[in-house]
Amino acid sequence: MHSHHPSTPHDHAHTTHGGTLRWALLLTLSFAFVEALGGWWSGSLALLGDAGHMLSDAVALGLAGLAAWISRRPPSARHSYGLMRAEVIAALLNGLLMLAVVLGIVVEAIRRLQQPQPVSGLAVIGIASVGLVINVIVALVLSRGEHDMNTRAALLHVIGDLLGSVAALIAGAVIFFTGWTPIDPILSLAICALILYSTLRLLRDALHVLMEGVPGHLDLNSVGNRLARVPGVVSVHDLHIWMLSSGMPALSAHVVLERMTDWTDILEQMRDLLREHYRIEHVTLQPEIAAQAHKVHIHPVRPRKSEH
Repeated sequence: MHSHHPSTPHDHAHTTHGGTLRWALLLTLSFAFVEALGGWWSGSLALLGDAGHMLSDAVALGLAGLAAWISRRPPSARHSYGLMRAEVIAALLNGLLMLAVVLGIVVEAIRRLQQPQPVSGLAVIGIASVGLVINVIVALVLSRGEHDMNTRAALLHVIGDLLGSVAALIAGAVIFFTGWTPIDPILSLAICALILYSTLRLLRDALHVLMEGVPGHLDLNSVGNRLARVPGVVSVHDLHIWMLSSGMPALSAHVVLERMTDWTDILEQMRDLLREHYRIEHVTLQPEIAAQAHKVHIHPVRPRKSEH
């Protein structure tokens, strides 16, 4: 028996989400060119790295917006679940893009440490200050939208760029007041380390969804035991929990019954249990009679009195 309840508010949220990403894209792309010119003119690696990062932000936001649009397409005979995983794929691509940006900045920072170059501290301060304001605005816009993996990936880019603007601002101030230019590549490396940590976590989460792993906030055995304790249920086996997309868990299981005549009531109880306690709406449950199921399953989940 299959149960799924589509939600109109969710579709509306996706529409709003797409508009949010478009505004963030326009702001980011516009300033990326300004910062690139400023970095080239002032000779600041922190600014050039931040400009490159902002350009990657624009690509990331574009991917996120495209994925949000694609994921709204309804299910079809060819894609029975729809295309909602486009958001997860976009998050994965954005994570890989971030790795490439980090690598490029690290290589250039090492080169700058070996061969220091003159930097205009005052110009860096001015441009980085404007960049910081732009990044704060974009981050606030994104943080008020959907909190799915796709937005998280885009927000990761923007936060990384915000940190880049802070680093460039500090580097400009140090260079302006002391003339010590190595601060520019040193701060670039520090920001890369922070971005790398968040990027690796994002990639791990995206791959976990694509590999249909159990959502991190759910415990397979605990859910199975809870289902097995529904009155009239002998055991549960072949239990699977995975994510259709970010924030959309799904579950399937075989349920062994004492009597098939109880199935309608048991199904309703299980649906309510999964929805209220685990927020799982997409459910597929197959009933079996104890005498028939005994021959086919090996490791059933049976009720435990100790769990509540």
